[in-house]
Amino acid sequence: MKKSIEEHAARFDEAASEYDDDSSEEYRACANLVIEHAAPDADEVVLDLGTGTGAIALALAPDAERVVGRDISEGMMEEAASKAADQGIENVEFDRGTFREPKYDDEVDVVTSNFAMHHLSDEEKREAISVIGDLGPQRFVLGDLMFFDEPNPDAPFYSPEVDDPATVGFLADALTDAGFSLTAVERVHEQVGVLVAERGHGRDETDAQ
Repeated sequence: MKKSIEEHAARFDEAASEYDDDSSEEYRACANLVIEHAAPDADEVVLDLGTGTGAIALALAPDAERVVGRDISEGMMEEAASKAADQGIENVEFDRGTFREPKYDDEVDVVTSNFAMHHLSDEEKREAISVIGDLGPQRFVLGDLMFFDEPNPDAPFYSPEVDDPATVGFLADALTDAGFSLTAVERVHEQVGVLVAERGHGRDETDAQ
């Protein structure tokens, strides 16, 4: 991680009120794909990590039983909670949590994350994906900065001083090691994509084993 959690949190606290307006076309395309692939059923629980201002969480809430958002930025989560109240969405909750310590120990069917995990180092990403796997979701949908090809050092899509994207291959290996099978790869940009990882059975079957 190129900056501490506290430094990242302060940066996003400061940007929270304008974050939605400043999002890029690639960010919005990525978010739409994460929402499309997450596709929770009415009896499923979604955990959205790095929830930010709730773009994914609030979009999925009408279709899910419950959505739990976790983030390190109080300012971002305040924006998310305000939007939920304005939209009358009551089956979503937001609280502090990190990728490696999501502070959630209840049942979860789908885990989502969009444009957040790239702040971790590669080994921290591997640890985070392992933690997600241990939560037992059937599906994990990750939208993020990631390298499909060798990035052009003179024209990076990301900010090298704060971002640390991984290669698609590294992420695929980490997902496999955590017990997932990679079922879809969506390329939004040479440095932005969505990975869909699934298990072979749902929560009920897992509980029966």
